Amino acid sequence: MNLRTVVALLSGTVGSSEIDLEQDVVAGAAADLMSDVLTFARPDCVLLTGLTHPQVVRTAEIAGIQAIVFVRGKHPPRETVELAEELGVSLLYTGFSMYQACGLLYSAGLPPTMAVSLHD
Repeated sequence: MNLRTVVALLSGTVGSSEIDLEQDVVAGAAADLMSDVLTFARPDCVLLTGLTHPQVVRTAEIAGIQAIVFVRGKHPPRETVELAEELGVSLLYTGFSMYQACGLLYSAGLPPTMAVSLHD
């Protein structure tokens, strides 16, 4: 799935000045605990979060995450946007809740990256 499709499915908007909407993402991750992102997310995924501080961008960079979707209509402060531009992490926005956004992406075929087996 590419970022253009993610934006369309989430009735979203683009927050990055330079973004390749044809860029593919292989999975979706959703978290507000950045330690969970570092533990379970995989490179080339899209991260959905309600957190807007710069640490989200730094975590995305470390984890190899291509894009961050801020849910619930949240917009990050200028310092977060500037850091994302500097590091090449794309920013997207949606008014949907995290639950709704995850459901829409999953229903459209984007697999989860943070899935764990309940039998482990």
